[in-house]
Amino acid sequence: MAATGKIMVVDDEPHIRRILQFLLEQEGYEVHQAANGEEALAMVDRIKPDLILLDVMMPKVDGFTVLGHLRGNFETRQVPVIMLTAKGDSAEKVRGLRGGANDYLTKPFNQEELLLRMSNMLEVNRAQREANPLTGLPGNRAIEREIMRRVSGDETYGIMYIDIDRFKSFNDYYGYQRGDQAISYLARVIRECSDQFGSGEDFIGHIGGDDFVVLTDTEHATNLSRGLIECFDAGIADLHDAADFESGYLKVQSRNGTLDKIPLITLTVALVSEARGRFLHPAQLSDTLAELKRYGKTLIGSVVVRERRSPNAAPELMPSSVASRWNT
Repeated sequence: MAATGKIMVVDDEPHIRRILQFLLEQEGYEVHQAANGEEALAMVDRIKPDLILLDVMMPKVDGFTVLGHLRGNFETRQVPVIMLTAKGDSAEKVRGLRGGANDYLTKPFNQEELLLRMSNMLEVNRAQREANPLTGLPGNRAIEREIMRRVSGDETYGIMYIDIDRFKSFNDYYGYQRGDQAISYLARVIRECSDQFGSGEDFIGHIGGDDFVVLTDTEHATNLSRGLIECFDAGIADLHDAADFESGYLKVQSRNGTLDKIPLITLTVALVSEARGRFLHPAQLSDTLAELKRYGKTLIGSVVVRERRSPNAAPELMPSSVASRWNT
């Protein structure tokens, strides 16, 4: 698969620019050249590069000055910069790194090393941009790519959609800060359960709010989903006030002034444990998970709702070990 991304090459030596353009275009990158620092600063906002290869020693405006402008501009402060220099002076490298450079290479550089460093840096930067700011987990774009990869591939996989029941009532009752704590708690539970029960290569994504998705292999999907609801329930006491947890509900005033008793938060996990080859498009998979989730929301307690392979069979339920609490 070819690399993708817009690369700006800033160097006052024409032959260096030509070499880098040829090398990078062979790898699939879109390359833009700037012959000096002034030209680079004039075009960076228009090009919006994904990564900049920046020469240090240039006339008039050197690489350090360009770097300072990039890091001082809100639009460009997060763009990865690899500085290129003919000097191996460690003091010069330290100056560049302190000024915000992400990496440093000395000319003549090894082409394979340059490409690898660029690829790694672009991947890390993309993951950081797409991550959910609350949990740090991959967001919707990364989730879509991963699901598409699984749907179009031939490896076995299971997928689960995870959602907190009555989260809106909890959030309204306790406030946004406590709501964020509940979301962060669920993210931690998913990570820890993935380490304990998962495949070791699980993908965990945060769709937004209290909605998460996990892709694992079929072999571990059932145990992981069961572990999720049991681990989540084991810690919900810390999310509620003691009196509310003891009573088993929240007292919420309705619009007409009456007090409604809202059960405490629980967890619904919609699971397709073997999805390989069964869905032609991610939307089909999404529809199946949404249907399972809707059914799970009608039930009491934390549950895993797992699709059976037979199209006419009812979903299989795996309730939490403490679900009986909510039946009393």
